[in-house]
Amino acid sequence: MGTARFMLASAAAITVLTTSAFADDMTGMVTSINRLNNTISIQEMQKGTVGGSAGGAGALQQYKAKDAAMLDAVHAGDRVTYAATDIDGSSTLTKLQKQ
Repeated sequence: MGTARFMLASAAAITVLTTSAFADDMTGMVTSINRLNNTISIQEMQKGTVGGSAGGAGALQQYKAKDAAMLDAVHAGDRVTYAATDIDGSSTLTKLQKQ
């Protein structure tokens, strides 16, 4: 019984940490858009951190667009500000704005 409670508490903590990572607006550069599948790939731009170079390239992430119209305003190569959340196990854009 104690193990089950520990595992449940651990899963809850991981969920909270994961969703809080997606809560802040992030910046990045659009690398590709697939309007047929309603997906977009964004190269995350790292903010100035200790030991890192300001403006360096971060992870390449692929997201589903919450609304297909979001993708109409951007093109590959555009710098964007965006927010994402995890919906049904896939990263989904909730906000996308060209800089």
